[in-house]
Amino acid sequence: MKYTVNAFNRQGPSTSASKVPDHAEQLQHRVPGNVRDKVAYLFVKFLRFFADRFFAGRYGHRAVVLETVAAVPGMVGGTLQHLRSLRRMESDHGWIRKLLDEAENERMHLLTFIHITRPSRLEHLLILVAQGVFYNFYFLLYLFSPATAHRVVGYLEEEAVTSYTTYLAGVDNGTYANVPAPAIAIDYWKLAVDARLREVIIAVRADEATHRDVNHQFADQLT
Repeated sequence: MKYTVNAFNRQGPSTSASKVPDHAEQLQHRVPGNVRDKVAYLFVKFLRFFADRFFAGRYGHRAVVLETVAAVPGMVGGTLQHLRSLRRMESDHGWIRKLLDEAENERMHLLTFIHITRPSRLEHLLILVAQGVFYNFYFLLYLFSPATAHRVVGYLEEEAVTSYTTYLAGVDNGTYANVPAPAIAIDYWKLAVDARLREVIIAVRADEATHRDVNHQFADQLT
């Protein structure tokens, strides 16, 4: 099967200060089309259930922990696609770069949010456990079913867009302080020098929406 990246073949963050819309991406849901899709969807909903219970509205802390996990799939997928390309001695048609860019983008999300919310010792421990477990799980899943692996990420990103939308609403209604954006975020997304948390959330949400679309597209091509 020929692999393509199409319109999603771009590098770096999905947005800049001049391009981020006030209401960002529309919430979208890919309806599961087969058994593998349903398994991926139910697995993500299972993870969402525990995330909701553990963080209970603490979206800054939630972002710190979950972004450490979110950076795993792109690195795993990029590595395995790299080995596949070498093994078969054929082009990857842009998949490796796209997946590694995704991993780097998610890492920048993490580095941004640790300047906004400092994780507790318990959350540090949770990060170590969650990353170790998820890396090995996703590695094995990608070996046996790359299509399911990308569908899982697509659904994870759907949940990320929903979470950041709720976080944004909390900033708008005063539940969460609209603190100044950290310098790392201003530099990365090319935000205004006086940008605040609201602009950061919008930029991150747009990135997650792009990852959602890319991974659902990749899963479709592998099905």
